[in-house]
Amino acid sequence: MNNSTNSTAQKNDDLRINISQMYELQYWSQKLSVTTVELRQAVKAVGYNLNEITTYLTKKQQPTA
Repeated sequence: MNNSTNSTAQKNDDLRINISQMYELQYWSQKLSVTTVELRQAVKAVGYNLNEITTYLTKKQQPTA
């Protein structure tokens, strides 16, 4: 059975953002709707894994009660 959703999710788990490459920094900043500074802060906080970065940014953008 071919499950492309699981395959895509697994690929995203392994995807890392290389912020030392300007084109990647700009691409991912635009893709994630954050500034390059915010993306650098996210990488510093949680590392280079795309899933960890998106989780961090999502939690950071949620209003606090």
